[in-house]
Amino acid sequence: MYMSKRIEVDQARFKKIVRGAVRSNIRKYLSREELIGRRGKDLVSIPIPQLEIPRFRFGTARQGIGQGDGNIGDPVAVDPEEGAGKAGSEPGEHLLEVELSIEELAQIMAEELALPKIEPRGKKNISAEKDKYVGIAKTGPESLRHFKRSFHQALRRQVISGSYDPADPKVWPIKEDKRYRSWKTTFEPESNAVIIYMMDVSGSMGEEQKEIVRLTSFWIDAWLISQYKGVERRFIVHDAEAREVDSETFFHTRESGGTRISSAYEVCLRLVHERFPPEDYNIYPFHFTDGDNFSDDNDKALKSLQDLLPLANVFCYGQVGGVYGSGHFLKLIQDMGGSEGKLLTAEIKNKEGIYDALKAFLGTGR
Repeated sequence: MYMSKRIEVDQARFKKIVRGAVRSNIRKYLSREELIGRRGKDLVSIPIPQLEIPRFRFGTARQGIGQGDGNIGDPVAVDPEEGAGKAGSEPGEHLLEVELSIEELAQIMAEELALPKIEPRGKKNISAEKDKYVGIAKTGPESLRHFKRSFHQALRRQVISGSYDPADPKVWPIKEDKRYRSWKTTFEPESNAVIIYMMDVSGSMGEEQKEIVRLTSFWIDAWLISQYKGVERRFIVHDAEAREVDSETFFHTRESGGTRISSAYEVCLRLVHERFPPEDYNIYPFHFTDGDNFSDDNDKALKSLQDLLPLANVFCYGQVGGVYGSGHFLKLIQDMGGSEGKLLTAEIKNKEGIYDALKAFLGTGR
């Protein structure tokens, strides 16, 4: 029993150390493409520097112990060959891979980014865990003791054993008489959520830009899934025209041509009206582009965006750094009024910008 408790304490301490190591390096992990490739059904493998338990190391005998006179400031047990730069036979630093659930990883990210809990809207298909009292058990915590059932059981025992005296009707429950409320965890409908990813795949969007979108989307998924326990995802790609696609096509399509941002917003609006009514769904549209848009399309795109904003929890616009993109559309939507704090923007010039973009997109708690 003592050994088992000791192991549990050590395991908890190790998990705390691991969480600290992951949290201190979370900005670096946000930009690692290989994390997505290592994602299993429920777990993600995180490479962290080798963690070692502190221990004493014995020195060599040539230094001696307490021999001869010494002066204040003299070095103790210095290796004369230290820093000589010779080849060694000792192993270098190794990486330790630890497995964390997506929810654990999202929680660590949330702690570092100071993300608030989301207050959802609507109740329909997504399940949340609820504890419901369903019966009586012979064991349980005293706080759940069922006094009426315990009294009846004690009375029944005393009557059967002949120890009950009607002239002196005292009932004394013993341990075997106690009954407790039992419960089971059920799943009840909770808030729906849908993430609608839109990405510019015109000729000005290169592979580096798409990789930034993929990484950002992965972490957005991780956070929202931890909040809703189930999220629907839809994907839209656009150049001069837009269409709904699957996730594989979204992240790997190679296209070219001009850009009409309004086409993506129109498809998004149609999705919302036809399949995801705002009264039942928490709607999170994310649009990623380099900001280069056909000039005659700007007014139409802004009008569609204004129609979309009242339907969404928030609308997130991420402008990735591009070689050819003008980046002008970001300024247009930042200057657009009437968004009531629902329009969130971030400029993601490189992978290091993902951290700040996530904080901008997810930091409102909507």
